[in-house]
Amino acid sequence: MTSSADRQWPVAVRALQHANFRLYFAGQAVSILGSWIQQVALSWLIYRLTGSVALLGVTTFAALLPQLIVGPLAGAWTDRHDKRRLLIAVQGILAVQALVLAGLTAFELIGPALIVAMSLLLGVLNAFDTPLRQSLIGSFVGRREDLPNALALNAMLFNAGRFVGPPLAGVLLALTSEALCFALNGLSFLALLIGLLLIRIDTPARASGSTGKVFREGLDYVWQNQPIRLLILTLAMVNLTASSYAVLLPVFARDIFGGDAQTLGWLWGAAGCGAFLSTLFLATRQALPGLVRIVLVGALLSAAALLAFAASPVVPLALAAMALLGFGISVGNVGINMLLQSLAPEQLRGRVVSFFTSTRFGFDAIGGLLAGLLAARIGAPLTLALEGAVLLLFCFWLLARRQTLREQVRDDLHSQAGG
Repeated sequence: MTSSADRQWPVAVRALQHANFRLYFAGQAVSILGSWIQQVALSWLIYRLTGSVALLGVTTFAALLPQLIVGPLAGAWTDRHDKRRLLIAVQGILAVQALVLAGLTAFELIGPALIVAMSLLLGVLNAFDTPLRQSLIGSFVGRREDLPNALALNAMLFNAGRFVGPPLAGVLLALTSEALCFALNGLSFLALLIGLLLIRIDTPARASGSTGKVFREGLDYVWQNQPIRLLILTLAMVNLTASSYAVLLPVFARDIFGGDAQTLGWLWGAAGCGAFLSTLFLATRQALPGLVRIVLVGALLSAAALLAFAASPVVPLALAAMALLGFGISVGNVGINMLLQSLAPEQLRGRVVSFFTSTRFGFDAIGGLLAGLLAARIGAPLTLALEGAVLLLFCFWLLARRQTLREQVRDDLHSQAGG
């Protein structure tokens, strides 16, 4: 029950009036910071040990590909079980994975093959973790009208960690080692584990039937619903092109700008700053059909920022381009997630979320692999310029369909509210 005092929460953070969501929010804040520290440290470790641009792409591909392959099936499987218990188990295994990586690195037992293997394991775990967390958020807030705000606040945490974590990782790498960064990430999972153990919610309804049957129900819904199909296509294109910048950042930091791990941290942090600002903006949005226009603007900004970053001759201009790129990508990804979860019926939300996460991270994986392989042949700047041009062409195609998409989204939202 929401008290009268709870109703006074500002509209931008209205989901925090729910105690369960506050517990999740606090634990997730610590966990996400640790994850970003590990991601930057792992990227730097790979490039320090091998100097290989292609291996950066292969490692990113290994970490994200399971989201594309395993993710949709994981969503169907988890819809048939107690999601809260499953999430607790997955968080525990993620902590162990990070601590093992720390030990291997500290004792200098790590090499390219082990790095790829550990990244692949992380990808499989994340294929279960991400849809579990996303689909449980609705249970943590309890009210459908507060779900879009809760999703925006959850994304804000991710992007705040992206803003703070990489520069912090750069400082830690300059003072200590990659092993300490991995160990800190392992310990950070304890915060979310404690929050999940304290949360009290009714067990969400479970889907009936075999995993294959449940999966096909979700696939049929996504394929036959035109607005959802077009939103997922947009998600795929943005992450295939714009999100691949992350693979090439170590190359820009060291070879293009002549910097070190701290330079890498600042570049990543600039993108995180832009992404964080985008989620602050989205948290205040209440008219969901208007998100269609915002998603399109985000894709356009991402294309422009890729072209600007590729041509940046100095670090300050590159930081500005990275901030714009982070804003554009995040507005697109988070806006699409808000629309998909609001459009999806309650009983199908877990599966729709799994298709979102598999597309989001799976096409990020494919884009990262292609970017790494292409940059090894034509160079990092030209690679990003080419991807920016491809995304720009897609935006022109999408512009011709924006009004139809917005009307269909409005009709589907009215139908959901009426139901």
